[in-house]
Amino acid sequence: MASNEEILAGLAEIINEETGLSTEAVQLEKSFTDDLDIDSISMMTIVVNAEEKFGVRIPDEEVKNLSTVGDAVDFISKAQA
Repeated sequence: MASNEEILAGLAEIINEETGLSTEAVQLEKSFTDDLDIDSISMMTIVVNAEEKFGVRIPDEEVKNLSTVGDAVDFISKAQA
């Protein structure tokens, strides 16, 4: 099971690969849409890559609830437990 710091770092890598944003820009309080300017197509790619990386399932209906990076870290952390 990954720690929240490891999950954040992993998500930052995935977001960097998908969008070109620096990993330092990916912080817990950042909104995917407002702060990081991630659209729904990129978000789905990020979700799929996060599922593979962390061995979790993120149902489509949950994705809309993941508005910030912190929401995603919390969800992945709970899903691994």
